[in-house]
Parts: sequence; structure tokens; C-alpha cells
Amino acid sequence: MPREYDKLVRDDIPRIIRESGETPAVHIADDEEFDQRLREKLVEEAEEFAESGRLEELADVFAVVDAVLDRCDEDWEWVETVAREKAAERGGFEDGVVLERVE
Repeated sequence: MPREYDKLVRDDIPRIIRESGETPAVHIADDEEFDQRLREKLVEEAEEFAESGRLEELADVFAVVDAVLDRCDEDWEWVETVAREKAAERGGFEDGVVLERVE
């Protein structure tokens, strides 16, 4: 019985599926679709981490962010610079501050 996915997967997944005796139906996304699918994948992977809390799930988030950076011709150094700038302007997340409301 076919299973529907309609999502971006790692490059070797079709080969792994074929090796298991099944037949994957795939296509290669054009640039616009690829960018959209990466954004969707980032949300998917972040939700998996949020639900499980397992640090291993961050490896998938990392892989997707790395792919986004590659497509934007940026690197992790750029991300770290922007993160430091934001932390200098607004602080980090070390103290666990929860904003309940503004009156």
C-alpha cells in the first residue's frame, strides 16, 4: 500500500528505499520549490526537537540550516556574527525570562 510523504528528504533516502525493496516516487525541486521545501523542513525538524527534547534532533535542524546557508551563499560564521549582534542588542536566552504580558 503506498504511503504519501510530499516532503523534502535527505539525498540518499531514495536509494535506501530502493535497497529495502520498495519503489520511491521522487522529483528534483526547482530553485523556488527547493527554497520553500527547505523552510518547511526546518519547521518540521524544529517541531520534532520541540516534541521530543532529544538533542540528536538538533543534528537534523543543523543539516537543514546548513543547506539554507549554502543556497544563500552564507556560512556559519555569518550566523554566529548576527547572533552575537542580536545578543548584544537584546540579550541572550541564558536567564529563562518569560514575558507574560505588557500592561
